[in-house]
Amino acid sequence: MPSFPPKGKFLEAITESSKKLCDASGISIQPQSIERLLRSPAFITSYQRVSKDHGLALPLKFASNMEELNFISIMSLLNFASGYRIPLHLQTGRGAWDNIRALCFGLYISSTDGSDLLSAKGMKSLSVAKIAELMGINLHVEKPHAQIPGVVVGELGGPLYELVKLITQVLNETGGILINSGYPNLGAFVAEALKEAARGQSNNVADVEIILEKLVQAFPAFQDMSEVNGQPIYCFKKALFLIHAIVVRFGSQSPPPFPIPDTTHVPVFSDNVLPSLLIHLGVVDISACQSLSGLFPHAGSSETLETLLAAAPVNTSPTETKKVPAEGPLITENQSFILRAAAIHACELIVQIAHELEVQDDQKWINEITLPDLDMWLWSIAKDRADYRALPRMAAQNTIYF
Repeated sequence: MPSFPPKGKFLEAITESSKKLCDASGISIQPQSIERLLRSPAFITSYQRVSKDHGLALPLKFASNMEELNFISIMSLLNFASGYRIPLHLQTGRGAWDNIRALCFGLYISSTDGSDLLSAKGMKSLSVAKIAELMGINLHVEKPHAQIPGVVVGELGGPLYELVKLITQVLNETGGILINSGYPNLGAFVAEALKEAARGQSNNVADVEIILEKLVQAFPAFQDMSEVNGQPIYCFKKALFLIHAIVVRFGSQSPPPFPIPDTTHVPVFSDNVLPSLLIHLGVVDISACQSLSGLFPHAGSSETLETLLAAAPVNTSPTETKKVPAEGPLITENQSFILRAAAIHACELIVQIAHELEVQDDQKWINEITLPDLDMWLWSIAKDRADYRALPRMAAQNTIYF
């Protein structure tokens, strides 16, 4: 793992390290491919609607703003599990994000005055069995008995056992850090960071750099960085997601209960969806990257792009959208960081080109798109269209970062 970026340079480190890793890996992102996407019916007919579908609508009534802040902080902390999408669908009928949301709802509803599972103490005390119970997951796999032919026994194992252990470890570790630092819960830490980030700023706007730095330095589960072939790479997906979630949930309140950061220009929250979709849509070309070129063998062909860049098919049945998705390529840690870097850099270029694009008057909104909204469009359109849902996505297991 590389060193932390210099103070005040965390956002810059994300964009610069992503561009350098793309260049070093032979990934191509051509302006004409970006313009093709921006002018496509698929983009133009869906962006304004889908880019606001942030997945943060919460069917809960919170006792206070602080309680809600704590909830979205923990939900952001646990915003991973994408590599277990298929086994989760098979057991629960939901994808990774919906399972994490459901788990957090379960933790909230199961909490009582005497046992707040979303407090620092509650997080530190959670067990694998409790997490599995709240997620509705069976952790046992059936295997032939070692000595008795024809007898099958159940034992702990399988990919979802691995996932539940990762979730439990993250909660236990984060709860322990909070207790040792004197915070009752993660929301209290985030609230203090927001106030510190607003000191010296005009209009009580929180400085994203300060919040990001405090989150990443304090908690290993937010330390989303690595070194690939001697090149440091910084993504910080979950920490950026949390900072933007604060804007989504509290930014419209007047006055807001906490200092609100300006996330208009923060890098995208790079996960498994963004790079996979950008490859399928012909924006990210991995054909010259030796370690990645075989991962998506049919992506980017002219026949495929003609369909994917057209407007969404109108006759999609509800059952078609609920099919268990196809298994995507299972990738290594290094491959995942290269692909996620490609998505970060591609989105920076997409916004730059969009702001300079000559468009008709009814499409002037393209000149004003932001990185967080572009992120939300890519993430949401991947679920909004049945043909996009069917596209294989990269899957990295045994990671707590996405």
